[in-house]
Amino acid sequence: MRTFRLVAVACVLLVARPLFAQKEWIEYKNMDDHFAINAPGEPTAEKSSWTSEYDSKFPQTIYRWQDGPNRYSMRVVDYSDSEALYMANHHTDDFSAPAYWQIDILGSIQWAASQLYRLKPGVKLTFDNFHYINLVTGQQLTVINPDMTRTYVGIYLHENRLYVTDATVARNAAAPIAFQQSLEFLDAEGKSVRYRTYYFDKLPEPKLGRRGAGQGTQGPPPPDPGAPANGGQGGRGRQ
Repeated sequence: MRTFRLVAVACVLLVARPLFAQKEWIEYKNMDDHFAINAPGEPTAEKSSWTSEYDSKFPQTIYRWQDGPNRYSMRVVDYSDSEALYMANHHTDDFSAPAYWQIDILGSIQWAASQLYRLKPGVKLTFDNFHYINLVTGQQLTVINPDMTRTYVGIYLHENRLYVTDATVARNAAAPIAFQQSLEFLDAEGKSVRYRTYYFDKLPEPKLGRRGAGQGTQGPPPPDPGAPANGGQGGRGRQ
């Protein structure tokens, strides 16, 4: 009987092992969205649209990985056509100023943080603060989910693309540093971009009109009668 039990336990272990086997991690590079990250193999990719604060629909791709009980993802939203998308939509008079397409980009990090994590029912935020990676500025969050898993998030804006890294791990698992801290931004040749000082996103040049132009990283603009009267925060808390 003792021998039978040992054989049975061995069979269970042999069957269960593939369920818990970890995948081989690689440096995954993506030239379409200009990033590289350490991840468990090749991802699946899902294309969809992302709704911005001012209701524009931006193209996004979500790359997903599964490694045992742990889930990883990279969401990339392309804001580069913000002006054209915003101007093509119908807006009320209160939100018709062309400056709002720029605000959509400038506020995209905080908008994503709120929509994806801060306002998610049942979650507890344990960290929510300014962050940077390779001197590209952004926001980092840590979330405890209702099932007690933990989600580690990094959100960055680089060349008008929004990058959201998301690593959700088991309750007692170590922080996923290998994924979270390995993000790199790539140039057109696939080389990692390096900066000498902190990088803040530079808005695209306006093409469809000059009103609201120049309200980005180059210092305060001259008074603009077409810009929002409250400094561009009119959409925070719209009903």
